[in-house]
Amino acid sequence: MTLGLVMTEIFKKEIVDVAVIGAGPSGLSAAITLKKLGIQKVVVLEREAEAGGVPRHCGHPPFGIREFKRVLTGPVYAKKIVETAQNAGVIIKLKTTVTMLGAGGELILTSPEGTMHMIAKRVLLTTGIRETPRSARLVSGSRALGIFTTGALQSMVYLKNRIPFRNPIIVGTEIVSYSALLTCRNAGIEPVAMLEENSRPSVRWPIYKLASWFGVQLFLQTKLVKILGQERVEAVEISAKNDPVQNIACDGVLFTGQYTPESSLARISHLELNPQTSSPEVDEFGRCSDPVFYAAGNVVQPSRDQAKVPIYYTNKNLPNPVEDAGQCWSQGRTTAKNIVKDLAGKLPSFSHQS
Repeated sequence: MTLGLVMTEIFKKEIVDVAVIGAGPSGLSAAITLKKLGIQKVVVLEREAEAGGVPRHCGHPPFGIREFKRVLTGPVYAKKIVETAQNAGVIIKLKTTVTMLGAGGELILTSPEGTMHMIAKRVLLTTGIRETPRSARLVSGSRALGIFTTGALQSMVYLKNRIPFRNPIIVGTEIVSYSALLTCRNAGIEPVAMLEENSRPSVRWPIYKLASWFGVQLFLQTKLVKILGQERVEAVEISAKNDPVQNIACDGVLFTGQYTPESSLARISHLELNPQTSSPEVDEFGRCSDPVFYAAGNVVQPSRDQAKVPIYYTNKNLPNPVEDAGQCWSQGRTTAKNIVKDLAGKLPSFSHQS
């Protein structure tokens, strides 16, 4: 018995052409492109109270260069892509959580209005990624106040107007680490150091120079060993290569990066996952193991030995731990064009390789 046979008699049903799960840059870009290319009913499903994704709480530039040929802050960029989607006729359902994916494009949703059964001709997963929190990094020490990820910090600073610390340690040197650094600077927070376990920063020049330009010391080949403090963070123990463990005074720890795909929906569904990255397994057009389903943006993290990868990946950027908003925008648009070709019967026949 299919999901639909069970649910049709229980929940209100809605039929759409394309359902997009996630209202970040890749999801909204795809939805806008689908509407421009003639797809009638395009619905974006977003569990948050606002659409726009991560840029909503990145109160610094540069956003929007690819999309709008202008340099914008994150919140302005997020507002602009939402308005562009709405003007294109995209339906955005907020506070709507997809709880189940079924074969052939069947979805179960929950919202303040109740539970709904949706059937889509095609479904696009653009659920993004999430940072690895302290609990998954096996860092010893107390559970003192002042331990955050970048996303939690930016939400507190830009959405709640609160300052959680004044002199934190930043762990990591990915692009998001420097986004965290810019957030700190905008909020009057002065990080005391950035830590990187490898021999060189994860980002390219000149981005990694931001630390020295802002007077923040960068420790390479250095690992965070322990967090010290009772009620609040008071210091950390760090271990550098060939050096003894040392203490650095600080009042917070900011864990950045080490992203993992937000693939929990796919994980509990019938869709196959890439065993190395936990992303939905996709072909070169972004189709999942059930060809009604597609995936795009940062939720797609191909591995180097994968036989087929989405066409927007090249040897230059594969694998890439995280794409910026502009790249996600481009990927959403490319995948939307593939969906339109698929609906018109113009995409090559699906052949899944397990």
